[in-house]
Amino acid sequence: MKTRIPLFYALLLPVLLASAVLAMAIGSTSLGWGTVLRVVAGKLLPAGWVDTAHVTHAESVIVWLIRIPRVLVAACVGAGLAASGVIMQALFRNPLAEPSRVGAGAGAVLGGVIAFVAGWSVTSVISLPLAAMTGALIALALVYAMATRGGVTPVTTLLLAGVAAGSLLTAVSSLLLSVNIVNWQMAQDIVFWMMGGLDARTWTHFWLCAPFVLLGLVAAMVQSRDLDLLQQGEETAASFGVDVESAKRMLTLTTAVLTGAAVAVAGLVGFVGLVVPHAVRLVLGPSNKTLLPASAVAGAAFLILCDLAARTLHQPTEIRLGIVTALCGGPVFIALLIRRYREVTTG
Repeated sequence: MKTRIPLFYALLLPVLLASAVLAMAIGSTSLGWGTVLRVVAGKLLPAGWVDTAHVTHAESVIVWLIRIPRVLVAACVGAGLAASGVIMQALFRNPLAEPSRVGAGAGAVLGGVIAFVAGWSVTSVISLPLAAMTGALIALALVYAMATRGGVTPVTTLLLAGVAAGSLLTAVSSLLLSVNIVNWQMAQDIVFWMMGGLDARTWTHFWLCAPFVLLGLVAAMVQSRDLDLLQQGEETAASFGVDVESAKRMLTLTTAVLTGAAVAVAGLVGFVGLVVPHAVRLVLGPSNKTLLPASAVAGAAFLILCDLAARTLHQPTEIRLGIVTALCGGPVFIALLIRRYREVTTG
């Protein structure tokens, strides 16, 4: 294991860097990777350190104002969803658990749909992400209110409450969409957003998403020991001095923050929080202190590549990002399930 972790990062970090450079270079206007690196270096390093004389203004705008924000948002969304998937799978002790299990995703979608219907999304670029984040937190409060009795929140009840609340909130979102279907442009915007996508993402979206994802990752790492113990069972965790109910509340809130931040800027993007943590766990083992950062990096690389595929496979139109992640993640997950089944039957 001591050599496996450095080897994992030695392989994954170059993939992350290469995928980011490719995503900045490839598009409707293709640029050389050298041009991309000169633009980035010219913006980040002191003036005169990098020769940008041969970089045109149009190339600088394409890289710095269009493609870099999109790549960074994709990385944040992928990292947030993967990390929240790690938490859910450990908390529910189920490798099939994913962030939407506590209703945060459905709540974020409903918040976004309300922003579309109320017209807030056309008045301010931040209204849609803020509405989605608020919806995620309200959904979490609703789920906890339904699942908690006498100060105790059983994980099984929390799971069932999350599924029920998610179904209800999704139904409300669909209802709002159906009654506003006569407004074709609004309905199209809602459908596209619900299918997930990173088109027209700017630095504003990055700065709205990144602090919450960073906060969630730090909070998850701080709670990694509690998460490891809860993964062994609540009685075991309590015997080691863990305040079980408080830990579950904080971990669930962390998941809601990570999921809400991701859905707020990308819409519904499935399979990242399910497949990535499961695949990384097969390589690095179940320790959440190791699994959380590794899954975040893997999720960032995975979503950057999926977004690159979404905008280049069917030019000039984009395939919705949620479709690409499902098409990529579905077969991978099926392969993982087959492998797991074979290990169980032969072991």
